[in-house]
Order: sequence, then C-alpha cells, then structure tokens
Amino acid sequence: MTELVPLPNLLVEPIVRAALTEDLGRAGDITTNAVVTADAQFSGAVVARREGTIAGTQAALIALNLVDPDVAVSVILPDGSRVSEGDTILHIEGPARAVLTAERTALNLMCHLSGVATVTAELVAAVGNNKARITCTRKTTPNLRTLEKHAVRAGGGVSHRFGLDDGILIKDNHVALAGGIRPAIQRAKSNIGHMVKIEVEVDTLEQLDEALSEGVDAVLLDNMDPERLRRAVQTIDGWAISEASGRITADQVPAVAASGVDIISAGWITHSAPALDLGLDFGVAA
Repeated sequence: MTELVPLPNLLVEPIVRAALTEDLGRAGDITTNAVVTADAQFSGAVVARREGTIAGTQAALIALNLVDPDVAVSVILPDGSRVSEGDTILHIEGPARAVLTAERTALNLMCHLSGVATVTAELVAAVGNNKARITCTRKTTPNLRTLEKHAVRAGGGVSHRFGLDDGILIKDNHVALAGGIRPAIQRAKSNIGHMVKIEVEVDTLEQLDEALSEGVDAVLLDNMDPERLRRAVQTIDGWAISEASGRITADQVPAVAASGVDIISAGWITHSAPALDLGLDFGVAA
C-alpha cells in the first residue's frame, strides 16, 4: 500500500468539533463533572476488542485535544495498521475529566472509520493476484465523506469521485433525460474542460459499444455477471478504464476481479460497514 498521508487538520477539526458540540449539549458533561474531581488524572489506552484495520486516529486525537490540549496522545498503531484483539492503538494520559468527556466522540469516529477500513481491506484481500482496485463511491454518511474516504485508503482502497464537481459520471437517468448514451456523451464533452474525465454507466454490451464509439475515459459496467464482465473487458481492450459495480460482496469479488476489470466499486463499504469494536481502558500501560 502507498504511504497513507494524514488529512489536513483544517479539514478534520470542524467535523470533530461539530460531533463534540452535539454531545456536550447545553451544559457539558454533567456526569463526569459531578463524579470525577478536577485534579484526577487518566492513564490508559484505546484497545481493540477484535481484529481489524485501524482508521480515525487523527479524529480521536483532535477530539481529545479540543476538550483539553493538555491530554497527551501517543499513536501506537497508526491508520492502516492491522490489529488483533487486545492490541493497544492509542495511549492516553491527561486530565481525567477531559478524557472521559471526549471518549464517546473519539470512539464513535474511530470505531466507524475502522469498520470502513476493515471491510475495505477484506475486499482488497479478496482481489488476490488480479489487478482490480477496490474503490468507494459517493454513498457516504452526510458530513463524514472526507473521513470515510480516508478510511477506505487506510484499508488499501482508492476513491471514486469525491463529489459532483470532480468528474463526469453519466448514469441511467442522465441517459434517459438526454435521449441516449451518444447525445449524453456529446453534451458532456461540449461543456467540460480538458482536464475532466468522462465515465458512462452501461447495462448491456450494446450500450458499451455505443459508449466506446464516442471515446469515453471509463465505463461503469453495472450489475453484470462475471462472464458478461469478461466479454466487456475484452471489448474495451484497454481503450477505457473498466469498472464493475452493483452490490458486490466480498464473496463475489474473486470472480469479478478475475474478469479483468480495472476497478471494483462498492458503496456499502462506507454506508453500511459494521463498526470495529474498540474500547477505552483505564490503567493500560503504553
């Protein structure tokens, strides 16, 4: 896997701040402030409850430091690390009130993002020796797209479009409203700059032929079985990037990848990934 560069804090901090604000409500952490003395100190760790792939350490660190910059966080296993049950991921020391106040926000983000990274890593492993890369889509949790797409990268995947403004993807409804694949592609080409790529979704080999005749950069082969995918890849013959899509599970990935496609996209790895079970344990040494 290529180097996983952390996101700019400028992008992550507002997301974490909003989550903390939601949790703090109108009066802050009244439980911790009532039960834990102001001078109490915390020393412990975020620990994996089961095996998986880690993501979200940056968000957790920011959550803790937004509550109190005196909280010291040591990253033992960074994003992209494979963990087993009992592994220490973060070691945390500092004012106990601050740690407990930030705990749920930090863990919510880490558990969810590590779940995204974990299922992504499972799909990447299922590709085996084939060339296909696993990619996410725009099917992300509102306001968490930046973090979820980074978590996909932590799992060894790559990103599809980040938003509506960074690439043309002509889907079935666009085709229907434009009056066909050919006019849709022609209109797209007449309205974009030379740096913008065009991808077209096709359901049949006949639509594929039409898209290729107009010269597109990528073709999304939607809901095709492995044999039809293989025939589509042969037809494309390197003239465009081939992408397989349509509710592809880990069990289906090996056969889909064996068809020779360049990309396998899966929206569920961001919108439906089960959280990875992580916990904050008091008294765990670094």
